[in-house]
Amino acid sequence: MSVTIDGPDFVALQVRDLEAAAAFCERHLGLRRAQVSPPHAVVFDTEPTPFALREPLPGVDLDAVARPGLGVVMWFRTQDAHKLHDQLVAAGVTILTPITQSPFGPMFSFEGPEGYTLTAHGG
Repeated sequence: MSVTIDGPDFVALQVRDLEAAAAFCERHLGLRRAQVSPPHAVVFDTEPTPFALREPLPGVDLDAVARPGLGVVMWFRTQDAHKLHDQLVAAGVTILTPITQSPFGPMFSFEGPEGYTLTAHGG
């Protein structure tokens, strides 16, 4: 019998400025830091999958890419996509796609820390 994986168990974005990116997630997305994080990362208390920001791994040059995470789509669940959308607009966060209906409820994409495209859905 072959061994398989169950699915994503931990997600982290590599960022240049760890504290600025963490502040964005706390201020605009309401994420709370977990009680324990390694010195090179900020782990947030998210369910069901832990989410973190971390310093770049050796050999990763974020300045050499046009936009970090190009080709990766990260979706975050929220209780009210419309309300989150309005909060982000009011805070001056760049909205990349308007709210549309999806199989997972209303969704939209916005520019997250350091130019990552993030998608919120729900509500």
